[in-house]
Amino acid sequence: YERVADLPLTIDDYALEGLSKTVSSGFERLTTVIRLRGGGEEGVGEDVTYEGALQLAQQEHGPALPLAGEWTFDAFSEHLAGLDLFPAGPPDREVYVNYRRWGFESAALDLALRQAGTSLADAVGRTLEPVRFVVSTRMGEPPTIRPVTSRLARYPGLRFKLDATPDWDQELIDGLIETGAVDSIDFKGTYKGTLVDTETDPDFYRKIAEAFPDAWLEDPDLEPEAAREALRPYEDRITWDAPIHSVDDILAAPVLPRTVNLKPSRFGSVKALFEGYDFCEQRGMGAYGGGQYELGPGRGQIQYLAALFHADAPNDIAPSGYDALEPEPGLPESPLTPDPEPTGFRRRS
Repeated sequence: YERVADLPLTIDDYALEGLSKTVSSGFERLTTVIRLRGGGEEGVGEDVTYEGALQLAQQEHGPALPLAGEWTFDAFSEHLAGLDLFPAGPPDREVYVNYRRWGFESAALDLALRQAGTSLADAVGRTLEPVRFVVSTRMGEPPTIRPVTSRLARYPGLRFKLDATPDWDQELIDGLIETGAVDSIDFKGTYKGTLVDTETDPDFYRKIAEAFPDAWLEDPDLEPEAAREALRPYEDRITWDAPIHSVDDILAAPVLPRTVNLKPSRFGSVKALFEGYDFCEQRGMGAYGGGQYELGPGRGQIQYLAALFHADAPNDIAPSGYDALEPEPGLPESPLTPDPEPTGFRRRS
């Protein structure tokens, strides 16, 4: 972080642009592109807050935050921390503050780098590497193997991170084993009060851990003792996503992971995220990235970060298009070429 903290940053004004996409389940995803402008340059970021009404309220409220001025990047980050980023109405979930802050911080980092005429890779002294990615999907209601096989029919080399639910039957599990394409299982056991909350089933946890001996086991609910016992023999494969917003959260996890999902938007600030990268590197702990259904530049930015910090990992950051049940031909395949713009913090596409 020290390599970007003192970057000069000039902000004249900013603009907001709403994006939307209706996915196959009928859910309308809304995000907001944040465009910070200054010194003849523009920096972009994306607010990935999930509550659509909060996105619309922000867009209707307009660019009302006091962001103009001469800053260092670190001073601007501290300024953001003291602002009410939801002046049009408070969020229902505290983590949304981090999501929105990440949108502004990523735009500010992009702008500061462009004003300095350098790239994030050059600023932190790291090389961008081709990124290995997986496709994340649920298996439908009722669950079937089609979300996996229909994608494999078009892209035979795909790897998957699957949301596992206790209604998976043995036929489905056997079919998934046969594909040999499962890198990660997401139990979503740590999600509470969301649309994707999943029942805690210790017997199912054990069955899945045994069925997929090489797969990472993300976000099991280990509060019930029976669940903890079911996965005790497989603790070396347990990893975390939803509870992780800081290094302290990694250290407080029920099982200290060998690898962990570092989602930039969950951390909120560039400083907290980079502390996470430093921590993992110093501890010899693996890391991988995850997305938040970005619709705009945010997707390229998390792919850029993966290319810098954890390229050879099961990154849940597949390019747009793989969310379709039958993806169109011609999508970029794994490993993903970094393809950065010459300055700033963004990909060309």
